[in-house]
Amino acid sequence: MGILDKLLGNAGEMDIPGATEELQTILGPNEQIELAYKLIRDMLVLTNCRLILIDKQGVTGRKVEYRSVPYKSITMFLVESTGNFDLDAELKIWISGQHDPLGMTFSGKTNIYKLQGLLAEKVAGK
Repeated sequence: MGILDKLLGNAGEMDIPGATEELQTILGPNEQIELAYKLIRDMLVLTNCRLILIDKQGVTGRKVEYRSVPYKSITMFLVESTGNFDLDAELKIWISGQHDPLGMTFSGKTNIYKLQGLLAEKVAGK
């Protein structure tokens, strides 16, 4: 993920070992990270058990909100790929009991189809 993507607020894919090391304190005993994306300080993580949204707050980022979403709670999701003039991709996830979807923007370099495939597998398999 380049500096321009960070400034524009676009998420890029993280390596699994790095994400696992960073999140080892919140993962369950048999939980494994399958995909992880980082947006400056915030993260979107897909594990074999759940979707985790991490929001680092404040100037120092010491206060962290971990939102855990079981795949069975996802009612619908939308993936919008890049286009000729639109250089970033988008993900929107609707969760049971919430009116507004959760959304995230990804850099054009991110393989959004990999994310879409894993989400489809997890949501359909609930």
